[in-house]
Parts: sequence; C-alpha cells; structure tokens
Amino acid sequence: MNADAPTKRPGGRSSRVRDAVHSAVVDLVGERGADQVTLSAVAQRAEVNPSTLYRRWGTLAALLVDVAERRRETGAPPLVGDLRTDLESQACWTLTELSRPGGIAFFRAEVAPDVDERHSGLRECLRRVSERFSPVLEAARERGAVPPPLEQVLDRIVAPLYFRVVFSIPDTDEAYARGLVAGLLGES
Repeated sequence: MNADAPTKRPGGRSSRVRDAVHSAVVDLVGERGADQVTLSAVAQRAEVNPSTLYRRWGTLAALLVDVAERRRETGAPPLVGDLRTDLESQACWTLTELSRPGGIAFFRAEVAPDVDERHSGLRECLRRVSERFSPVLEAARERGAVPPPLEQVLDRIVAPLYFRVVFSIPDTDEAYARGLVAGLLGES
C-alpha cells in the first residue's frame, strides 16, 4: 500500500451529512407528505448547505430514491428455516416498510421513470422485491420442500400488499399479510 495515497475514512463527515439529510427527509415526508418537501426544506432541517444536496443528489426524486434504498438495507428479517414463517416475516416486513411514514412516497420515487438512468423504475423495484423472497424459496428447496414459484409469491403476496397500501384500503395489517401467505400455501 502506498503511504502517500489518501485513505478513505469509514464514516466521517460525508456519512454524518448523509445521515442528517436522510433523517430530515424521513421526518419531513412524514410530517408534510412528499409532495410538500423541497430540497431547501431538507437542507434547512438537516442543517447543511442546499448546494450539498444539489451536488450530491441533484433532485428531490433522486434523494427520495437514495433514502428508500438505504431504508431497505436495514431491518430485513432473518430466515428461520420454516417456509410459512419466513414468507410471513418477509410479507409483514414488506407491509411495514410500505406503511411507515413516507413509505409510499419512497416507493413512488423509486419507480418514477425520470430519476436517472441507473434506476430502471419498476424493473428495479421488482428485482429488489424478488431478491427479498427468493432466498426464502431457495432455502425451502434446500430443505427438500417444494415451495411455490416466485411468480406466485409476487402475484399472491407482494402485489396485493402494494395495491392495498397504495390505495389505502382498510384492514391491511399483519393478519392480512399472514392470510395471503396461508392462501398461497393452501392453508386458508
């Protein structure tokens, strides 16, 4: 390793700024709704210069996508080794993520076609959701079980959850999510 080469510090100012900005976004979206949030308001709440936001994210939509991606990186439930339990955990986690303050706003930002070229909107969202459920199905196969195909999981668990949350349909709760799993597995 070259002693003259700069080393990248883990964390540091950049990490603190990102944390402050993300926290400000989540708070403001929860308080006002995404359509009432501006980069200026985020900068003021995060106590950073607005030019920092424009330089790093460019647009509010890109910032919302970054927040959504980071929120997904934390908190996904671990697999316990039982198909039904693991599907229920993932379904309930998906519902919680969509239902928490700003969840739908962050989802809409992710699937918006005009964020930037590295985000292919709906296809990228589908890929991420598939990656959340695929390990559950693969683990079941490794245990000798015959899990449903991923497409059925998406059609019968994921799609109804997204639909009901996006359209604010009452009684979309963990019991509903567990019922979707039971229906898929033929246990209803």
